[in-house]
Amino acid sequence: MSLKPSMLLAVILALGVVGFAQGVASDVGKAAKDTGQATEKAAKKTAHGTKKTANKTEHGTKKGVRKVAHGVKKGAKKTEQTVK
Repeated sequence: MSLKPSMLLAVILALGVVGFAQGVASDVGKAAKDTGQATEKAAKKTAHGTKKTANKTEHGTKKGVRKVAHGVKKGAKKTEQTVK
């Protein structure tokens, strides 16, 4: 008779452990999903910032090239006038 109450206690404890483990697994899954979403959002923001920076760099480079080309043109004209 004393075996039945101890077996009952063991079964109850085992079911409690299984239920607890399922709860932990569910929480871990939710945390992983949240982390994935945050990582995706951060990656999108980083890509957007990189694109904006590249566009601004391109614009600055074009401006610089135009100014250099204008300076070369002016220098060539002065050289031509000096040679005449």
